[in-house]
Amino acid sequence: MTRQRIMRRAGIALAIVAGGYATSAALAQPAPPNSASALNIPTDMTIFGERDPTIRKPTAIVNGEIITQTDVDQRLALVLAANDVEVSAEERQQLQMQVLRNLIDETLQIQEAAANEITIAPAEIDQAFRRVAERSNMPIDRFEAFLRSRGTSPTTMKRQIHGELAWNRLLSRYASVEISQAQIDEIVRRLEATRGQRQYRVAEIWMAVTPGNEAEVAATARRIIDQVRQGASFVAYARQYSQATTAAVGGDLGWVFPAQLPSPLDAAVAQIPVGAVSEPIPNSGGVSIVAVADQRSVLTADPRDAMLSLKQITVRFPAGSTQEQATPLVEQLATAFPVLFKPS
Repeated sequence: MTRQRIMRRAGIALAIVAGGYATSAALAQPAPPNSASALNIPTDMTIFGERDPTIRKPTAIVNGEIITQTDVDQRLALVLAANDVEVSAEERQQLQMQVLRNLIDETLQIQEAAANEITIAPAEIDQAFRRVAERSNMPIDRFEAFLRSRGTSPTTMKRQIHGELAWNRLLSRYASVEISQAQIDEIVRRLEATRGQRQYRVAEIWMAVTPGNEAEVAATARRIIDQVRQGASFVAYARQYSQATTAAVGGDLGWVFPAQLPSPLDAAVAQIPVGAVSEPIPNSGGVSIVAVADQRSVLTADPRDAMLSLKQITVRFPAGSTQEQATPLVEQLATAFPVLFKPS
């Protein structure tokens, strides 16, 4: 479900308010009594002086729900903390705009889930938050202190968790369908037809390219590739930068055959080692970065799934026993338990 579809279904009217500018529709309304025009105040006035830091102005309003600059700053700090990278002032500004777009999408997703009577209990969010802390090898209080030390907060991470849980639950509701026996038989037939063929678990970051942003997209793609190869999270970058519909799931395309991918990607996937990431690949009016998480052969045994069954018998000989004294007992055991003494 794309963002455009969500907006159509929910009847969303999105108004952006940034830097104190109003929408053109608002400017077109007649001025009420005691307005600036009635008082003959210049419309192009400039106010000098420091802003009051205690006043939080909206950066975006999504169906009446406000996203502040503080929200953007703390989510940006969370992204940087998750990837443990330093960015320049120019990169930070670009990333801020992407974070704002993600927060708007996230708000739309939560609102759409609520419109479908999907609610996420606070206890469920707290449980997911604790799992993140455990994966970071920190007790919960230390993890919360770590987030604050990086300029973000537990509330910011919980908000992101809320959005992901709500959206995934909404998607799963639409995905729940009845499967007939005929459909099952058809899937089995297709699997048999592809027996032995190679499948890849693929993730993608796709960014649109226009005549005016080629250099910016190229630089962003280069930076993402370098950071991922140094250990940064591909999933995190996909969520923040990818403009494909898979951004919400970290760019995951699932298990695919190369032939199922667009022609610029199919040849590249077969050449990428497991755990590696590609160079930028021109693709459908944009640039793709592809990561291969795993590979397998259809309907064939995977050595990683093998289980080894071990059996052991321990025989204690009296101290000082010689080889001649021990040999008859070993031969008796070999006769009684031939499987244990079968030559490999």
